[in-house]
Amino acid sequence: MPRVLSSEDIEEFRRRLCVAAEALFAERGPEAVTMRELATAMGVSPMTPYRYFQDKDAILAAVRAAAFTRFAEALEAGVGPAAAPMEQSRQAGMAYIEFALAQPQAYRLMFDLNQPTEADYPDLQAAVARARRTMTVHVEGMIQAGLLQGDAEMIGHMFWSVLHGMLMLQITGKLAPTIDPQALRRLMFATLLRGLGLPQP
Repeated sequence: MPRVLSSEDIEEFRRRLCVAAEALFAERGPEAVTMRELATAMGVSPMTPYRYFQDKDAILAAVRAAAFTRFAEALEAGVGPAAAPMEQSRQAGMAYIEFALAQPQAYRLMFDLNQPTEADYPDLQAAVARARRTMTVHVEGMIQAGLLQGDAEMIGHMFWSVLHGMLMLQITGKLAPTIDPQALRRLMFATLLRGLGLPQP
């Protein structure tokens, strides 16, 4: 008979399975990964993952929730509470860039994948909401300080769209060989800040 699993056993196996799944999903794409392949990667029987997750979709949701949580934690730690609003915005951008370039597999699973069942997973929804919040709170600080006028969510999405587009081009190797990614980011943000009437960093 299988042994009775403690809550710590379950949580630890789920964590290790998510780590293995993230690597497989990134290497082969979610559609190409099966529960059997995940079990093989873990060195367990084909039925073992079903003791911890209902199916592959549930594993994918858990992997993405963990990635969104790490992302939000990175931005929250990078910004901190003490900096001035413009500095907070700069630090948020730097933390975003560092996460995406350090964890490109997780980043692509977060933003480059459409999971139609997302609403079925409360942990994933909460992690997405927390991550989205990190992308607007620094804009709210600039508005409260009188540096900006407008809708914080819309402006936050403007920054996010520009940064995400540039990073995806870099991560996927689509930038022209003559384009330096750092120079591109500096120019793009200088242009965006000038258009918003904000001081240049």
